[in-house]
Amino acid sequence: MDTYWGWPTPDANNMIYYLNASRNYDPSPRLEKIKAPVLWIINSADDFINPPELGIAEKMVMRIPHAKFILIPISDATRGHGTQRMAAVWKDYLAQFMRDTETRQ
Repeated sequence: MDTYWGWPTPDANNMIYYLNASRNYDPSPRLEKIKAPVLWIINSADDFINPPELGIAEKMVMRIPHAKFILIPISDATRGHGTQRMAAVWKDYLAQFMRDTETRQ
């Protein structure tokens, strides 16, 4: 089996199965059952793939008891959907979330 960045690469039949199995996946009926603290998404306001205008994350995060959604304002540091790969932009939000969850234990 080939690997991609150290992970096994599935053959074509397995990939078709994976895609088909995930097509109808909808976790929303069970969101309220999540007990762990969740940092839903750190999304930037200039994200063109998950635009904040859709309001999906803000709506769904309300259903998860200990979840937090963060929308980073557009700045010179944000790069649309690519901002998720730029830890320098969102690391302070993550650090605060981790501090907040430490006190909850």
